[in-house]
Amino acid sequence: MNIAKMIDHTLLKAEATKEQIVTLCEEAKQYTFASVCVNPTWVKVASELLDGTEVKVCTVIGFPLGATTSATKAFETEDAIKNGATEVDMVINIGALKDKNYDLVKEDIKAVVNAAKGKALSKVIIETSLLTNEEKEIACKLAVEAGADFVKTSTGFSTGGATVEDIALMRKTVGPSVGVKASGGVRSSEDTAKMIEAGATRIGASSGVAIVNGLTSTSDY
Repeated sequence: MNIAKMIDHTLLKAEATKEQIVTLCEEAKQYTFASVCVNPTWVKVASELLDGTEVKVCTVIGFPLGATTSATKAFETEDAIKNGATEVDMVINIGALKDKNYDLVKEDIKAVVNAAKGKALSKVIIETSLLTNEEKEIACKLAVEAGADFVKTSTGFSTGGATVEDIALMRKTVGPSVGVKASGGVRSSEDTAKMIEAGATRIGASSGVAIVNGLTSTSDY
């Protein structure tokens, strides 16, 4: 198994500089990671740096709170794709899920899925650390109903990251045909192997280089 091909090499810190983004892309090319995951402001730069390679450009939508409007998320998606993004990771409306306003949650996801359809892969961040198991299942089901390609555990900016238990629950809920991305706190090859065994098909990590080299990183994401 080529673990590098399952990793979204990630740098989402607010203080990220262009020099760091360049380094991220160079590492992604060297190790043939699945993608680089960067904030929308860096999509165009990453797209230019990775032009002609197999490495995809992933970005985040409504990040990290998920509390922007559906129209804003749809526009952000369209803008990111115009700038070269081929994968988008959107954050659900967590408050609406807590309120049991499931129609809003589903339509919010669908706004991004529709904007990305045929142009970019859509991944739905449910922010597992803020949800009960029942809410995790509901969020995953709504993402599937909305047509998303993946469900994803975490932003890496909340109270916790991916757990093996959450990955197993998400995989069981979405079935075999929808991707599951583990992100937040995956720092070593051991962590990665456990997530994949539990059902993850993609790993979001800023520790990609350490992971493929069998080391452990102290990075938060």
